Amino acid sequence: MVTLCESQRHDHHDVYAAQCPCREVLDLLANKWSALAIGAMEEGPQRFGALQKRLEGVSPKVLTATLRRLEDRGFVERTVYPAVPLHVEYELTALGRSVAQPLGQLRGWVEEHMDEIA
Repeated sequence: MVTLCESQRHDHHDVYAAQCPCREVLDLLANKWSALAIGAMEEGPQRFGALQKRLEGVSPKVLTATLRRLEDRGFVERTVYPAVPLHVEYELTALGRSVAQPLGQLRGWVEEHMDEIA
């Protein structure tokens, strides 16, 4: 049984439980744009334009929303440098780097097995 307190923390995390906040994190990380953005940032800090170019097909609106969600959850850090024009970089935090490896394995598995998938 999952017991939630007011802070949404509980003593047992179970992603299969309807009320578990783990589901929100799983939804974020299982999103293709999140998985691809995290992979692109493994190479180091990235500017928005570089990320958009690397993630072919992502709209600016979707990339902005994805980066905000990743930042809100602590996977990405956004740094604004005072310059004209404004210089903003996105970088994986320690938490983001820790999830990059399993997401990279998933991306690699998909590429390796794509021809077998109907």
